Amino acid sequence: MQSQESSEWVTHPECHQKNMGWITWVSFVGLLWIYPLCHLAKKTSDDPNTCLTTKKTNFVVVDNFNGFITAKNYSNLTTDCIVFLQKNETRQNKYNQTQKWPQIMKEQFSYFVRISKWHINQNLYLYVLEGRCNASLSGFKEVNNQSRVLTCVFNYTVTDSCQIRCLDTANVCQHSKFDENNCREIVLPVTDRYIINITATKNNCVNCNNPVKQPNEKIQLNVTIDIKGDKLDAAQATKIMNKVSGLVTSMTGSSAAVTVAEGVTGVVVRETKPADVQEVSIAYRSSNDSMSIIENKETLATFSRSVTVSKEAFVKASLNVTIPFASVIRFLNLASDMKNSTVLGNEVLAIEMGTTITNLTDKMQINFWNMTYKGIPSCQSWNGEGSQPNWTDDGCLTIHDGQNISCECSHLTFFAVLMSPLNETISSSDLNNLTIITQVGCGLSMFFLCIVLFMHFLLRRTKASNATRILIHLVSAMFLLNFTFLINNVVANLNSSVACKIMAALMHYSMLATFTWFAVQAFHLCLQIYTGGQIVISRYILKVSIVSWVLPSVVVIVLLILGKYGEQVIHTSDSEKTVAMCWITDNLVHYVVNIGYYVLVFIFTFTTFIIILSWLFFLKRTRTGQTSTHGKKIVIILGLCCMLGITWGFAFFAYGALRIPSYYIFTVLNSFQGFFLFIYYYNTSHTGDLTSGASGHKNSNSTNTIKTSLSSFENPYTDPPEKK
Repeated sequence: MQSQESSEWVTHPECHQKNMGWITWVSFVGLLWIYPLCHLAKKTSDDPNTCLTTKKTNFVVVDNFNGFITAKNYSNLTTDCIVFLQKNETRQNKYNQTQKWPQIMKEQFSYFVRISKWHINQNLYLYVLEGRCNASLSGFKEVNNQSRVLTCVFNYTVTDSCQIRCLDTANVCQHSKFDENNCREIVLPVTDRYIINITATKNNCVNCNNPVKQPNEKIQLNVTIDIKGDKLDAAQATKIMNKVSGLVTSMTGSSAAVTVAEGVTGVVVRETKPADVQEVSIAYRSSNDSMSIIENKETLATFSRSVTVSKEAFVKASLNVTIPFASVIRFLNLASDMKNSTVLGNEVLAIEMGTTITNLTDKMQINFWNMTYKGIPSCQSWNGEGSQPNWTDDGCLTIHDGQNISCECSHLTFFAVLMSPLNETISSSDLNNLTIITQVGCGLSMFFLCIVLFMHFLLRRTKASNATRILIHLVSAMFLLNFTFLINNVVANLNSSVACKIMAALMHYSMLATFTWFAVQAFHLCLQIYTGGQIVISRYILKVSIVSWVLPSVVVIVLLILGKYGEQVIHTSDSEKTVAMCWITDNLVHYVVNIGYYVLVFIFTFTTFIIILSWLFFLKRTRTGQTSTHGKKIVIILGLCCMLGITWGFAFFAYGALRIPSYYIFTVLNSFQGFFLFIYYYNTSHTGDLTSGASGHKNSNSTNTIKTSLSSFENPYTDPPEKK
């Protein structure tokens, strides 16, 4: 026998009533058989939360009074809980006010137990005893949370005089759905309970817990606001949210509908006990619809607008506030920002929990479903400072699929979905055509670029000149660019933000490296012309290689740190058809880094291209005795265009009515860059082989100048022919 200090019985205030049934004493004696108890007792509150837990065997006894008996746990002893339920429904009113008390109801010859959502969330084992049970309760097993299905059997015991049912609250109503018609037919209809027939021998549950709940009360927020015209000043909105926190202590229920002024309404939900905190979802169907509290995700999907405050946010709030709460206020008339941005539905949602909440891993969910809109949606937040909103997308992720928009945000503040104008779109047929041309062309280009690399590294028999080495670097950068472009869409469809950022950074790096090698090619040609083919710079190729490969990597690393890479969506005239790719998400960065850089490269390379063409024209006039086919000239010009990246200008400088034709020209020409560079490399390598022995010829400088079919000509800028 344990000493009196080992455990202590605690009884409910009404446990001493004279009408206590004999089954009460059977249960009580059964527990005395299991555990040594002392005879000291003291009163507790009316809340059975201290008794009903998942770590105990919980007995529910149908009797003539309400109350519970429990034993405090000392020395790691496992104790049980007995809950006595009043079967006289007229005496249950006092305990119907809290959802933590189970209830008993009788209809004809059957008894029903009514439990609430609280019992479901607690994952309790409730052994319900009804009738004249002569068996000792010492036979009940301890609850094994690792084998709940094997331990709790619904039809635990059934005799003519005694019925014992085990209710596993986590599973007993798991598959039941709210049925309003069935619930109306039950005596004393309810809208927040699950009803189980304990007279029946098979598991059963009627779900009368309506997942759509209205706030318990209505509150008018007393705050003086100044509405200018029909718009609410941003500073006034912040003032309203600061006042909302004071409503929590004056609330009598767990939720309240808040009315502030025309176009400003909301809901406040509070949890008085931190252990009872769950995520809260608030939803409504239109901008003028009242807000409801939703208890399951299936029902939440039937509303067009919803806000879900995660359990993590409540846990963080409970560390700094006495009563955790969440308030969602809807503003339909908030003043615009300085950019006069378009807000979806003119709806701004403010979420307040009485303290600063940031860095949530289980993020806030704001949904706008089945919405009709034009433009590109973007989830934005404003910290409540200033006289005008200053919207930013920091901390919010935008997910839009057709007519559905979802925002995932890691902090609490004012939120809105801003609509930016659609990017210049093309028709879905043009997009399909350009996609096919690009894929086929890139594949063909990669094939010929591979041949060039194969010929250079495995079949070449002579020492490569500086011009050839620079060309091979350009081929390598272009091969990487084509490869990353081909697999970009595949990576974007993986829905992995990390993979998409890496893909975008890699493709951006290869593009910047290609641009740089375009400029190096032009620089090399100009230097050849200026020096007459005698370049005396020490370690020339090493220096230009370091600049061309390292400089783009520095830019890409900086943009990675700044978080400028991600998923980009290409819109078409068909709003249902979009194409995702991994690229730069900031348009300003794109214009400065890509377009700005290429403009400089283009000016330099195009100037070099004009100089080379002028040289060709001059040589044609001075070498009238030599013949040259038109096909050879075309190959030279196309090779120079590809080598200097002139064709990229069709995409960067395409505007207005010529935009779509420029896209086609750009796609076709750049898709065959690899082929033209292959022809160019083949001609230059063979020309080099044929002329390598003519080192004493006075025009040998021209062989080192371009290494093309132009090698048989003199450099007009260094050694013009004398007139006879």
